[in-house]
Formats: sequence, C-alpha cells, structure tokens
Amino acid sequence: MIKSTAADRFRAEAAKRILLTDGAFGTMLQAYALGEACYRGAVETNQDQKGNNDLLSLTQPQIVREITDAYLAAGSDIVSTNTFNANAISQADYGLEDRVRDLNVASARIAREAADAAEAATGQPRFVAGALGPTNKTLSLSPDVNDPGYRAIGFDELKDVYRAQVEALVEGGADFILIETIFDTLNAKAGIVATLEAQDALGRELPLMISFTMTDRTGRNLSGHSVESFWASVRHARPLTIGVNCSFGAPDLRPHVAVLSNVADALLMAYPNAGLPNELGEYDEQAATTAGYMREWAEQGLVNIVGGCCGTTPEHIRAIALAIAGHPPRTVPSPRSDTLLAGIDPMRIAA
Repeated sequence: MIKSTAADRFRAEAAKRILLTDGAFGTMLQAYALGEACYRGAVETNQDQKGNNDLLSLTQPQIVREITDAYLAAGSDIVSTNTFNANAISQADYGLEDRVRDLNVASARIAREAADAAEAATGQPRFVAGALGPTNKTLSLSPDVNDPGYRAIGFDELKDVYRAQVEALVEGGADFILIETIFDTLNAKAGIVATLEAQDALGRELPLMISFTMTDRTGRNLSGHSVESFWASVRHARPLTIGVNCSFGAPDLRPHVAVLSNVADALLMAYPNAGLPNELGEYDEQAATTAGYMREWAEQGLVNIVGGCCGTTPEHIRAIALAIAGHPPRTVPSPRSDTLLAGIDPMRIAA
C-alpha cells in the first residue's frame, strides 16, 4: 500500500507549530443571500434547491472558491471541502442522490486547486480535508419512540453511502478524510470502515481525521459517549487527528478538550462554534473573543490544530492565527497500550 506523503508532510508541520483549519462554510454562504435559481443553476430537477449548499460546488463554483481562498488568505493550513451534506442520504431531501459523485469531485477539486495555488504563492504547505457529515440518520437510536428496536438505516447501507463519498473526494484530490460533527459513534464507525475499504481498494493510505460533537454540556454525544469513551471506540483506526467541533462555544468545550488532550495519542484538532446562536439563529461572538479562547488553549498546551465551526469566518481565522502564533503545539502523549493494537485488523473491530 502506498503511504500518504501528505500525512507525513502534515505531521512535520504539526511538529513545528499549532496549525490552522478553516471556519464555517454555511455562515459565509448565507452572506451571499442566494435565491433558489442561483442554487439550482443548470441542474435539472423538480425540487426546490435553496439551502442545498453542497450543490453550489457545481452551480456556483466561483463562490465556493472565493470562500476557500479567503480562509487560505487568513492563514488556514487545512481547507475542508464543501461536502458536509454531499451524501446520498442528505441529498435525497433534494432529489439529487444521483449527483453525489459529481458534488464531491467538484468540491474536492475546488479546494485542491485553491490549496495548491496558495502553497505555490507562499511556500507554506496546505492540505485538503474531504468532509463527511453525520447525515440525518442514526444507527444507535430509534427515530420511533414506540419502537426502540427500529432503525431507519443499517450499518452496511450507511457504510456504502459513505464509501461512495470517500471515493469521489479522493478522486477530486482530497488529502485526508474528515469524519466530522459525530453525534453517533456507530455512524462514525461506518465512516471509518468505508474509508478503510476504499483505502484497500485504491491501494493507498487515506488518513483519517475524526471529530466528535457534544449534545449537552456533560460532554456526551447523542449515543451517550464521553470524549474518553469515544476515543477508546475509534482509536483502533489510528487517525491522523482526533478532536471535537461544533457543539457549544469554546468555554464549554475547553474541559472536554483538556480530557481528550490527556488521553489521545494522536494530533488533537478542535474547532468550536462562535458561541451559541442568538434568537435569530445568528452568531454574535466576535473574532477577537474566539481568538482569545484559542490563545488560552494554546498557552495551556491543549491543541495541535485549531479553527472554527458554525458562525466563524475568515476574520475569526485570521484573529486566531495571530493569537496562537509563537505558542508551541501540544505534546502528543506516548501510546499507553500499543500492544493491545498489535496484530489487530482495524477492519475487523470497526463494526
């Protein structure tokens, strides 16, 4: 199997400094106030496409590129693809299940071209993370309160949905696969297996980035896992990065980031929301405030990669870049029980 040179380059950069991922796409796209016709473009469909942000990689690629360029100019070392909902489950809401490959390839190519141009211009290595969102299905819980054993989707079906997305993201030029905003640990495992299957089929390493999200301030996700138990559940996949995103603002995430920082023998990436939304669903936390929290995390040696999720903009990323400059990256703990993983096939235990 061909090893990932991008992963080696990434680790080398992460050993020197705290790296930056990007911020939100949805926040930025909302600012364009696009109408349904702009979303739809030349795509033939009878369903309303307004709000289908992933489709914009096909119908308004210049906007997606403009946002990506803005994050790179702000200092992002990693840019994510505009593919949070570019899977067959989520696209079924818009009747575009048959365009999943096109959406992912197009978005990955936009990010790849932008990252390569920024690297050529500055000499600073840039990376592309192919984003897999959680979908609106859950493997661990029943959507029917009267039938606790019912599941709206099975493990193999979800795994196949993810695999189609992974293969298209890799085709488009993604360096890593980012399984993010994980509210159900079993869903994450389906994404992991999908990526490992694609890796075997392609004969090349597909480094994983895995990011957990919390549904309450106790630090648990919807399937009831704490950050520690979540790490124990996915560590076998040997991710390039592990971390948390979305959830609440940085102050509420900080204790859980600290717990994960102490136990995870992988690079830690954390990108919180810009606080909590107001009554209009908008985010009021200013860039300087978010950056101040990130400075504290850096000073405390908690993180290797930081950035922003909902409500954050290139302004936030630029402020964070200044706030963390000069602070050394977190020291990754030595593996505590590598012998437990020796000889174990991660494909066998992922499901």
